[in-house]
Amino acid sequence: MTESIINLDNVNPIEFFGVNNGKLDLLKKKFPLLKILSRGTQLKLSGAPEEVATAKEKIGQIVSYLERNGHLSENYFEQILGEEEGTGIDHFKDRNPNEVLVFGPNGRTIRAKTANQKKMVALADKNDIVFAIGPAGTGKTYTAVALAVRALKNKAVRKIILTRPAVEAGESLGFLPGDLKEKIDPYLRPLYDALDDMIPPDKLSYFMTNRIIEIAPLAYMRGRTLDNAFILLDEAQNSTDLQMKMFLTRIGSSAKAIITGDLTQIDLPKNQKSGLGRATRILRNIDGIGYLELDEEDVVRHRLVKAIIKAYDAASDEPGQERRNDN
Repeated sequence: MTESIINLDNVNPIEFFGVNNGKLDLLKKKFPLLKILSRGTQLKLSGAPEEVATAKEKIGQIVSYLERNGHLSENYFEQILGEEEGTGIDHFKDRNPNEVLVFGPNGRTIRAKTANQKKMVALADKNDIVFAIGPAGTGKTYTAVALAVRALKNKAVRKIILTRPAVEAGESLGFLPGDLKEKIDPYLRPLYDALDDMIPPDKLSYFMTNRIIEIAPLAYMRGRTLDNAFILLDEAQNSTDLQMKMFLTRIGSSAKAIITGDLTQIDLPKNQKSGLGRATRILRNIDGIGYLELDEEDVVRHRLVKAIIKAYDAASDEPGQERRNDN
């Protein structure tokens, strides 16, 4: 007699177990000699070693499929269970290459939607540092947060660190109400919003309380060594050259980093140049650093956002219009 516990953290439990545990019943029917118990996102198998090993192989195939596609019909679930041992995984492995990055609350699937977002995922898998540059609405921040959450769930990293420069964009921090945290949080709100889409509230609260997920202004990174972490520097066009160098030299040997920004929306004082522009020039050809430019074709917000971006790009070429460029 042997026991094995299988964690299903990376898939939607409803998709695995089925409505009213319909798929779980199929699994029990396939392996009548095993005792199969489910509790939350765990599955416990008890029985003869060879039976447990066979069931684990089938369950592994099903989990792999769900991680890539997000949905598995009951008929196909049964088909995988009925295939000869060792043949099922090749049968369905590449049916849908658009891999699910994260399962959010209520079974929501989060995946790269556009060609450049998919390229961003591939670059992040291949490189330890990735620069993703593009206009608002192209999903660069959202995709980066999803990659960070995926890495944490897969135990590839121990923590997530999300940071932004707290640069005033027409507003004065000193005149905002509240303490320092309350003044700065509005600048970091988009990062909180992305996490809310990907992690259940109770688990997110646990991660934040125990500093497994940190959200902080860029200035708070000074003097730290960020290791065993997935780090996102967002709105990096508002970092100075010294801040960018400081950030990049914080990265530990077992960390990954994504730097996102939009070089057309720089809020720094006119006497300061963006550190993002210089970094993308001088670091572009270093092995292990990936670089990606997104454009209006990657916009995933309201359909008018794409037209708005094009209109502003066209207007920047009009006489009397100076386009801010700190490259």
